[in-house]
Amino acid sequence: MRSASEEPVPLHEEFIYCCGAATHVLKCGPWKDLSKDESKNLPSLLFMIIPGNPGLAGYYRTFIQALYCGLNQQYPVWVVSHAGHCKPPSGMEMIEDTDIKELEDVFGLNGQVEHKLNFLKKNVSKDIKLVLIAHSIGCYITLEMMKRASELQVLRSVLLFPTIERMAQSPQGKLMTPLLCKLRYVLYMPVYLLSFLPEGVKASLVRFALRGMKTCDESSITTSVNLFSVDCIANILYMASQEMMKVVERDSTTIKQNLKKLIFYYGTGDSWCPQHYYDEIKMDFPDGDIRLCDKGLRHAFVLDASKEMAAMITDWLQDDLTKL
Repeated sequence: MRSASEEPVPLHEEFIYCCGAATHVLKCGPWKDLSKDESKNLPSLLFMIIPGNPGLAGYYRTFIQALYCGLNQQYPVWVVSHAGHCKPPSGMEMIEDTDIKELEDVFGLNGQVEHKLNFLKKNVSKDIKLVLIAHSIGCYITLEMMKRASELQVLRSVLLFPTIERMAQSPQGKLMTPLLCKLRYVLYMPVYLLSFLPEGVKASLVRFALRGMKTCDESSITTSVNLFSVDCIANILYMASQEMMKVVERDSTTIKQNLKKLIFYYGTGDSWCPQHYYDEIKMDFPDGDIRLCDKGLRHAFVLDASKEMAAMITDWLQDDLTKL
């Protein structure tokens, strides 16, 4: 695969309602509509990114651009935000003004799974093959998608820093569970007060919070300003609280059924999915493609290692793509 092109990368941005909730979609490549079955110009393959939490599409802007270029600009690369995690543009509400309620709990963990399946159903032709690239809790969502919709033509699922089991028992989970499940409402008032600050001041606060990083992706800074919205934070923390309660046992049945389609990538110092989780899944599935990071990448790789991760993924998938 070639390195990133010097030419500007085509990037299309949309804010839509999916399952009645505001959703931010970033589309890399010239393909803006993949739903028309009769079109002869549809690509054979879509790379779709399922984010972690916070599930803001903007965090993956550099990642999808690097991935698109690494794929020689042959396939569209899309990222779909989690329902309600993005701050809608002016004139658009967080929840669609309609009497029809498509999902009972669209902002919850189960609702986010159905949200992604609904997006694919309405926006992507069923004839297009999929490479699902998931990050953190997006890996749990992806396994659930494959379990619930076996008709999806998934060529590969790449699961990065997968939080697919025992989240509350992880080192970070033990720290965060009491806050997320019992005290998250306490956070709403300071976020509400900070929301009145000028955008420039918000950006400066984000830069200060990320000051320990040698290099930080500029798109991560602008995206993080969304976190000063009470509505966004409420939905992010609500989903996180459900993660602590619901992501308990690893779904080994679904993994076994789809093992040849899955690539797992674990971190060595990841406090959300510690290394002994890797050791155990590697022991349970010795024939699986289960890798351990040797580059010291952080769980939130989008903050400073998007290009490096994209280059690794294109390398992993070369054999699959040459067979298309």
